[in-house]
Amino acid sequence: MSFLVLQNIKKSFGQTQVVKDFNMSIEKGEFVSFLGPSGCGKTTVLRMIAGFETPSDGAIVVNGKNQNKLKTNQRNIGMVFQAYALFPNMTVFDNVAFGLKIAGKPKEEIGARVKEMLKLISLDHLAERYPYQMSGGQQQRVALARALAPKPQVLLLDEPLSALDAKIRVSLREEIRQIQRQLGITTVFVTHDQEEALSISDRIVVMNAGRADQIGTPSEIYNRPATRFVASFVGTLNIIDATVVDPAANSVKMGDNLVTLREPIGGLKAGDKVSIALRPEAGSTLATAAGDTVLTGTVISSHFLGSVIRTKLDIGGNPISFDMFNSPDVVLPQAGETLSLRFMASDLLLVRE
Repeated sequence: MSFLVLQNIKKSFGQTQVVKDFNMSIEKGEFVSFLGPSGCGKTTVLRMIAGFETPSDGAIVVNGKNQNKLKTNQRNIGMVFQAYALFPNMTVFDNVAFGLKIAGKPKEEIGARVKEMLKLISLDHLAERYPYQMSGGQQQRVALARALAPKPQVLLLDEPLSALDAKIRVSLREEIRQIQRQLGITTVFVTHDQEEALSISDRIVVMNAGRADQIGTPSEIYNRPATRFVASFVGTLNIIDATVVDPAANSVKMGDNLVTLREPIGGLKAGDKVSIALRPEAGSTLATAAGDTVLTGTVISSHFLGSVIRTKLDIGGNPISFDMFNSPDVVLPQAGETLSLRFMASDLLLVRE
């Protein structure tokens, strides 16, 4: 049986339903990210797991035990907030020790556990400092240690990195993932940052308007988006308008280009309008590039982005972006130039609503 199970969870505030029939099973030791825009319900689901909100319907089960009627302090769940939420009048040591003291643990056990946690986050040399004497990244590591100190069965992180600058955010997310793996703790991480979710998760839940649009591994979410929302929200993706030519042959027309899809298009008929997705990194303009499919169009613009050059083509009225790696002798495509983009037919995805 899965360790953390969310069964038909619903949550309404007045007449507004913010979480709609949410279902998920999370394995012990798994790192799962809830990814989505503001207002999609991801933090509300997290708060229901923690006990800060009560589901309007459905059940939350941890290790076989229904949590719905348990108070927050009875659930043995650790939580890290976006705004650190450290006690400003307490030292680092006392902040980390707080949950253990509330639980009535012996002084010797508290001391040993706090030292263990501070060593885990590499801040044992700052035990006597106060939060205001520390950087944002250091404060968030202390908040993580405080959440982990009572040995919770589940760790919840509510956008813990969003207040930090980009460089610190990257290093701290890697540190959080390393600590999570080391402890083997079941973790739910809420973020609106797709790069964060893709880089550290075992699985991702892409949420949209209170529902889970897709649940899958980072590779599945990125390479095989299940809905138009997931396709547009995760990564940069071209959405191309096309017309079905022959459903039996899986052929569609994009502008003046006739293309055969690898994905079956059953249920559609000739003349139907469809949306086709293509990642910018999938194609190449090199004549020697491998590919069984070609789209030809006119260059709209080309931008130097450092490691890559992003070019936009007009293909039958569709603006299509594609990326190529930078090199010292590369020549940027010029506006008005005609280019042929080569790629594999398997790179084209039929996007269903």
